[in-house]
Amino acid sequence: MLQETTEKSDDEWKKVLTPEQYHVLRKKGTERPFTGKLYHNKKNGVYACAACGQELFSSDSKFESGTGWPSFWDVISSDQVRLQEDNSNFMHRTEIVCSRCGGHLGHVFDDGPKPTGKRYCINSVSLDFKEAEEEEKNAES
Repeated sequence: MLQETTEKSDDEWKKVLTPEQYHVLRKKGTERPFTGKLYHNKKNGVYACAACGQELFSSDSKFESGTGWPSFWDVISSDQVRLQEDNSNFMHRTEIVCSRCGGHLGHVFDDGPKPTGKRYCINSVSLDFKEAEEEEKNAES
């Protein structure tokens, strides 16, 4: 199945994202650790891309990694994200981007918990949270 994509010019992204979201999602920035609005979130629901709304992570896979960013041991579906090599800042890492809009989300590491052993380390500013109750109400409408 072909993935729907969201393409916008740089100026269009600047109009729909906050300056911090633009810096992280479009310019591959990183928010300061322990400052993100979703770092301590423990509610049930779904985490979606803040740029395009694509659902990426379930609260069921969120865990406390102690790193300062929301961490997940798996994605909702592997076709919702793209993994790409990142050799910036003298490091070798695997970057995670939204497969729909190409927004930078964070990085994935091989030091997470079972069952995957993965730690998807994600910038809060890259995500919107949809609480489970909200999702159920929207589905009923």
